[in-house]
Amino acid sequence: MNLLSIRDSRGAELVARPMAAAAKLLALLVLIPCASLAAPGATSVEGNVLRSKLANGLRVVIVRNTLAPVVTEVVNYRVGSNEEPATFPGTAHAQEHMMFRGSPGLDANQLAEISAAMGGSFDADTQQTVTQYFFTVPASDLDLALHIESIRMRGVEDSQKQWDNERGAIEQEVSRDHSNPFFLFYLKLLKAMYQGTPLVDSGLGTRPSFEKMQAGYIKKFYDTWYAPNNAILIIVGDVDLRSTLAEVKSLFDGIPPKTLPARPKIVLPPVKAETLHIPSDFPFGLAAIAFRMPGYSSPDFAAAEVLGDVLSSERSTLYALVPEGKALFSTFELQSVPQSSLGFALAGFPKGASGETLVSEVRNILSNDLKNGFPADLVTAAKRHELAHLEMQKNSVSGLAFAWSNAVAVEGRRSPADDVGAMQAVTVQDVDRVARKYLTLADAVTGILPPQPSGKPISRSSFGGAESFAPKHVRPVPLPSWAAEALARLSVPNATVHPVTSTLSNGIRLIVQPESVSDTINVYGDIRSDSDLEAPKGQKGVDSVLSQLFDFGTTTLNRIQFQAALDAIGADESAGTGFSLQVLAQDFDRGVQLLADNELHPALPPRAFAIVQQQEAAYVAGQLQSPDYLAGRAEDRALFPQDDPVLRQETPGSVSGLTLQDVKSYYQQVFRPDLTTIVVIGKVTPAEAKAVIEKYFGSWQSSGPKPPTFLPAVPPNKFSATTVPDRSRVQDSVTLAETLGINRFNPDYYALELGNEVLGGGFYASRLGQDLRENSGLVYYVNSSVDAGKNRTKYSVTYGCDPDNVSKARVIVIRDLESMQTAPVAARPLDEAKALLLRRIPLSESSESSIAEGWISRSEIGLPLNEPILAGRRYLKLTAQQVEAAFARWLRPSDLVQVVQGPAPH
Repeated sequence: MNLLSIRDSRGAELVARPMAAAAKLLALLVLIPCASLAAPGATSVEGNVLRSKLANGLRVVIVRNTLAPVVTEVVNYRVGSNEEPATFPGTAHAQEHMMFRGSPGLDANQLAEISAAMGGSFDADTQQTVTQYFFTVPASDLDLALHIESIRMRGVEDSQKQWDNERGAIEQEVSRDHSNPFFLFYLKLLKAMYQGTPLVDSGLGTRPSFEKMQAGYIKKFYDTWYAPNNAILIIVGDVDLRSTLAEVKSLFDGIPPKTLPARPKIVLPPVKAETLHIPSDFPFGLAAIAFRMPGYSSPDFAAAEVLGDVLSSERSTLYALVPEGKALFSTFELQSVPQSSLGFALAGFPKGASGETLVSEVRNILSNDLKNGFPADLVTAAKRHELAHLEMQKNSVSGLAFAWSNAVAVEGRRSPADDVGAMQAVTVQDVDRVARKYLTLADAVTGILPPQPSGKPISRSSFGGAESFAPKHVRPVPLPSWAAEALARLSVPNATVHPVTSTLSNGIRLIVQPESVSDTINVYGDIRSDSDLEAPKGQKGVDSVLSQLFDFGTTTLNRIQFQAALDAIGADESAGTGFSLQVLAQDFDRGVQLLADNELHPALPPRAFAIVQQQEAAYVAGQLQSPDYLAGRAEDRALFPQDDPVLRQETPGSVSGLTLQDVKSYYQQVFRPDLTTIVVIGKVTPAEAKAVIEKYFGSWQSSGPKPPTFLPAVPPNKFSATTVPDRSRVQDSVTLAETLGINRFNPDYYALELGNEVLGGGFYASRLGQDLRENSGLVYYVNSSVDAGKNRTKYSVTYGCDPDNVSKARVIVIRDLESMQTAPVAARPLDEAKALLLRRIPLSESSESSIAEGWISRSEIGLPLNEPILAGRRYLKLTAQQVEAAFARWLRPSDLVQVVQGPAPH
C-alpha cells in the first residue's frame, strides 16, 4: 500500500518550502544544456557523478555511492528487437544468450566460473531499444567484471556448436513466457497497437524462428550493432571516480568503433478498438483497458507519467473500486519506448464475477475523470512522490544503477533527475489535456482474462522412465591470469555495517543503522507470527482479512485522510505483521507517527470488514482451483504429516464464517511488541531513532502469554509424484523436494549450504547448470535450495522444461545428488563455492532493504546479526570430506517428492 500524510497548515507549509525549492532546482536542471561529451575524451565531474566519452565513442557514467563495498556495472548496447531482421524474430535475444557462451580469450566455462566466483549476481535483458548486461560485485572485483565486458565488446564466438546447445534453453524460456496468460495478452496487445512496425516484436522470439536460426545470422547481428560507439557503460557503487575511469580506458579504449546502419523508421498505425479474451490460470480474473500513449521522446511524456501516478493513487476514483467491493485490486501502469507507451488500466475480479461488468465500471470511471478533470491535489501529490523516490533510489546500489541506465541509455536523458524535473513542471491542466488526448475510450483495446480451474491433481507412485543422457561433469578449466589471482583470494570480508541494538521497555527489539547516502530514513518492522499456528480452529483466513483492513485508515484518520496525510510528505507506508515506512529524513517524526497510528490503531470499520470478507471468500474460491495453489498444496501434502499446521486450509466457508470480533481478537493475540523487531536505517542517529520509535510505539503493550510462532519438527517424507494439469501452460514447472532431519542451528547446515552452491549456486558454473542447461539444453532454469528454519528444513530443486524432458532432467538431478554423497568435491569447485558464498556477504548489504530484511530474519530465529560473517569463517574451514559426509547423512535422493505443473498429460 502506497500511503502518504495530512498535516495542519503550519506543518504543510514547512514541507512545501523545501519541496518547492527542490522542484525549482530540478526544473532548472532540465533546461541546463548537457555538458558536451560529443568530443572524444571529454570528461566532466559534478559531485559524485563522472561522465566521459572515450575516443572510440563509448559513453561512460560513473556514480559514487558508498552504501556498501559493492558495485553494479551495466553495459547498455543501444540495440534491441527493433533492429533485428523481421524474418528472424528473437535475433537480439539470441545474441544476448550467446554472450554467455564465450568470446575469443574467454570461453564459456571460464566466464561461468569467474561470474559465479564474484558472487553470481549477473544477468542480461533484451528490450525493444536496448540490450543490457549487468554485474553486481564486491568493489574489489570491479576490474574482473570490466575485463569480461571489454572482452565481450571486442568479439564473441557465436559458434554453431554453442548455438545448438543454447537453442534448447532459449526455447524453454519461450515456453515459460508463453505459459503466462498476461504475457499472451501482451503479445496480442502489441499486435493491436503496433501492427506493421518493429514494435510489434516483444523481443522474446519464437520457437519456429529459433529452430531455423543459424549461428551465422546471430554473429552478423553482433558484428553490425555491438560496438563501443553504440554502447553506454554505467558504473554505480563504492568507487573512486577518476581511477575507475582510468581502468575503463585501459580496457575499452582500444576497441575499434563501427559504422552503424540506419535504424528502422517507425510510423505508428491507427489503433482500432477490439476485445481480447484469454483464459488464465490465475486464481482471479483480470480486466484491462489499454491505450497508446506518448513515449519518451514526446513533450507529453512527463504529463503522461504524472497522469499514471494520479490514476494509480489510492485516493483515485479508479482505486475506489477496491474499497467499494467492485474489484480485488486496481492500478494504472505505463510501459514505454521512445515512440510510444502502452498505458494499462488494470483491475482484478474474483472467480464467478463478470469481467465485462468490471470493464464497464472502469470505462465509466475513466469517462467521468475525462469529463470532470483530475484533482489538483492528486497531481501535487504525484509530483511530491516522484521527488521523494528520486532520493530513495540512492538506497540501493543496483537500483540506482538501473535508474541511471534507464534514464541515459533507454530514455536518452542526462540523469534520472531530468525526468523528475520535467514532471515538476507539469500542471493539472497538462494532465487533463494529455488524458483527453490519449485516453480515447473509443479506440481502446480491452482484455479480459477469466480464471479457469485446473484439472484434478494426478498422483503416481513412480516418476516415469529411467532414460538418461546425463553428460559427464566438465573438468575445471584454467582461468585467465587477470582473474586467477583475484579469485584465488579466499577471505571473510570485513563488516561494513555496525548496528546499534536496544530493547524498549515493552519488548520491542530496535536495530538502528546510520547511513548517509541519501536524505531518507527507512523503517522496517516485523511481528513474529504464523497464522497456521495462531488462527483459531475454523477461522483460517482471519489473517488475510485483517491484513487487507489496514488499508482502511485508523481510528483518527479515515482511508482518504490517511492517504492524504502520507501524500503530504511523499512517504510510502504499509502496515500489518510486516510493516514499513520510506520517508524523507525531514519528515521522519511525522512518518513514524502515521505508521504507528496505522499499526496500533487500525480503524477496522464494519462496512469495510463486510466488503473485504466477501472479496476474500470469492478470491479463495478461485484460489482453491488454481494450478499454482494446487501444486503448492500437493507438495505440502507429500512432505508433511496429515495433521501438520501447514495443511490447514483457508476456504470460502472459513472466511464467510468470520465475525469482526474474530478479526479484532486475532489482532489482539498476534500484534504484540514483545514479538516485534524494528529496524531504522538512514540519515538518523541511534538516539534520534530510539526517541521517535519510543514516542509513537512505546505505549504499545502485550497481554497474556506469547503464542506459538515456530512450526514443529517433522519426520522424513517418503517419495510420491503428482501432476497438476494447467491448461494455460506449454512448459512444465517441476519441483523435487524433501524434508531434512536438521534445523538451522545444526553445524551440518553450513556443509549442506556449501555443497548446494557446488550443485546449483553459480548458473553455468554449477553442476546442475552445466548438466541440465549448458550441455543438454533440457531446461531454461534450474535452482536448488536449503530452506532451514528453527525446527524444520526443506531441500528442493526446481526447473522448467518441456513435458518430455521431466524424467530426463530428474535422472540427472538424482545422479548429481548421489555423487555429492559418494565422492568428495574436487578442490577447485569447492573453493569456487566458498568464493561465491564469501562474496555474497557484501552483496547482501547492497541495499538498505536487504540489510534490514537480513537483520529481521536473523533476529526472529535467534541468530546473531553478524551471522553472515560468522558463517563465512565456517565456510573457509569446511573440507570436501565434511560436505560429502553431510550430504550422505541428511539427503535421501530416492525420497524426493515430485510435483509437476503443466499441460494435461496425454
